[in-house]
Parts: sequence; C-alpha cells; structure tokens
Amino acid sequence: MSLPGVRGALLAGGLGQRMGPLTAEVCKPLVPYAASCRLVDFSLANAVRSGLSELVLLSLHRESDLVDHLLRHWDHHPGTRLHFGPHDALLRSGGGPGPGHGPGGRLLPARPAERGTADALLANEEYLFAPGARDLLVQHADHVYLFDYGPMLAAHRGSDADCTIGVQRVERRYVRLFGMVEVDERWRVRALVEKPENPTSDLVFTAFCLFRTEALREVLGTLAARGADGWQHDISRDVLPELIAAGRTVTAFPVDEYWADIGTVERYHSEQLRLLGQPHPLPPALLPRTLPGAAPRFAPESGSLLGGPVPDGATVRDSVLHPGGRVEPGARVERSVVLPGATVAAGVTVRDSLVLAGERLTADREGLAPLAE
Repeated sequence: MSLPGVRGALLAGGLGQRMGPLTAEVCKPLVPYAASCRLVDFSLANAVRSGLSELVLLSLHRESDLVDHLLRHWDHHPGTRLHFGPHDALLRSGGGPGPGHGPGGRLLPARPAERGTADALLANEEYLFAPGARDLLVQHADHVYLFDYGPMLAAHRGSDADCTIGVQRVERRYVRLFGMVEVDERWRVRALVEKPENPTSDLVFTAFCLFRTEALREVLGTLAARGADGWQHDISRDVLPELIAAGRTVTAFPVDEYWADIGTVERYHSEQLRLLGQPHPLPPALLPRTLPGAAPRFAPESGSLLGGPVPDGATVRDSVLHPGGRVEPGARVERSVVLPGATVAAGVTVRDSLVLAGERLTADREGLAPLAE
C-alpha cells in the first residue's frame, strides 16, 4: 500500500450542464471518453494504481447508474474498497431495488441539499473521517489524467502540510477558466483565486488534493458555523482560501504529466483530439478499459484512435471513433469524435464536431455550434 492512512473522496455530483447534449441521458462521470472508458474511470484507475485503501463516492445526480458502473468495473480490486456512503450497507447486503431505497422500495431519509463540493464533504463526514484516516484525498470524477499519488503524499507529510494541492502551469490566457494559484519560492501557497478576471500567475489548481483530516474538519466546522448564506459551500472558493487566510500550511505539488478538466463540450472535443498527438499524452495502452469491445488502437496512417473497424470506402482522419460507432462507406469524418452507437450515414461529412451516442447523422455537420441548436 503506497497511501497508508489515506481515505479518498470522489466528487461525482455535478449536473454537467455545460456539457450540453452529452449529459442529456447520462450523468457527467459516465460520458464516454477516448474510445476506451468513461470520465470517472480515470480517477478510479489512479486510486487503484496508487494503492488507496478506500474510496467514498460523493454523488447525487443519477446516482444509481454511476453506482452500477463502479460495482461492475471497479469493485473487484482487492486493494481498493469502494464505499457508497449512506447506501453502502444496503448495496453490500445485495438487497433493495437500488441506491436511495430500503427494503420494500421504502425511500431512505433524504440527505440535505448540497450547494457545492464542501457540502458533499460535510454530508459524508462519518464515512470520510472514520478512524484510521490521517489524510483525505479529494478527487473529481471529470478529470482526465494518469497519476500516482504516492510521491504527492510523501511531499505532503514531509512538509507537515495541512493541505497539499496539485498545480500545473498553463498558458496565461487559459488561467481564468481554473483556480489560479500563487506560491512562494518554497511552493507554499499564498493565494488561490477561482476563475480570476485578471490572472497574475500561470499556475492552476488541478482540483485533486490531500487534506490533513483534523485540519479539514476544523475548517469545515468554522465555515458551517457561518450559516447557509455566510459562505459559498465550495472547496476552491471557501475551504482552501480559509486555510490559507488562517495561516495553515498549504503547499503546492507540481503536476508535470498530462491533466485535463473536461467541463465543456469544447474541452471534451479538443482534449480527445489532443490525445492523438505523438508522442501520445496518454498512450492508448494505458487508458482505463471499461467500454465494451476491443481495446482502441491508434492508426498512424489516419492519425485516429479507433475503437472499431472503418469499412472500405469510408474516411476517418485525425478523429476518435468509439466502440459501436459506425461510419458507413462514402462517409467522411475529420477531426471529430464519434460516440458509441452513433452512425455517420453514407455520403455525409462531419468535421471538427461530435456525433452523439445513438445518433444517426444524415446531413453534413461542421463545428460544435450545430449541437446547441
């Protein structure tokens, strides 16, 4: 075990409203990605790879679908136990029709409404801060990266920090999309500003972090005491700034590997195409595998990641074809992502766009704007 005394919290409760039609039928963590898996699988793969002993799911939106996916694909790993919060005992007993219901279909008591990510931590205190949890690893279910948290934990404990956050350098023009981080020469965090209008740093928060459990409980208690309207109920906007303002030790851990926050349709499209570059930011062989069918392969002759066959007469270039996606003879796909169950009809050209799961595209499509119509 490389993460002794660490418990995990997987934040998976977002509605994914900025993902448009991609989340019309599935919750954001279950959106397919890279012809291989779903968004949530990257966080699970990282937890398993790092030797995290227990990971608690924090989710409210379409929760039963997400639980089913995690049980099917990740519950068998002996080193990492999944915990489903208030539903865990029911699920482990094998009874009941699903999360949120008790025997006979009886609804379990509703949990308090959650305004933000910090509320998810408060609502699950009894599971997150159970005995033996010296530190809490917070993950998000919509971030794409492959990472071993072991070195980060070693740095966290070596500096006796109350919190250690992942940070990465990005182009200054993109900083306003993230949480901007300012550090001193020893990588101690001086400020964290969510989505700043005028960035003063090129460091951004990768949104995974390690909290010393006692420090996190104390700051959550301080914030909750301000009343429902006295704070924004968010880790980045409240918890971390409060720790910094109180003089607690918050350190930054540089993340040099590939990392992407998939928050919009544009990012979903562009970051998958970015994976096609060589050398690959994330090699296809290392991607988590949960989608049905054969493992995706990179076809250098077309510069594409293929989760299925391309028939004679069809053209797929610089694109991602998910398993179950079909491109009929005479169709042309360029710099696009074709999702599972989608079909590009014969004679149709799709360029710089997406073809949605289950959709049969019978007219040319260019760009992402048509998806919002």
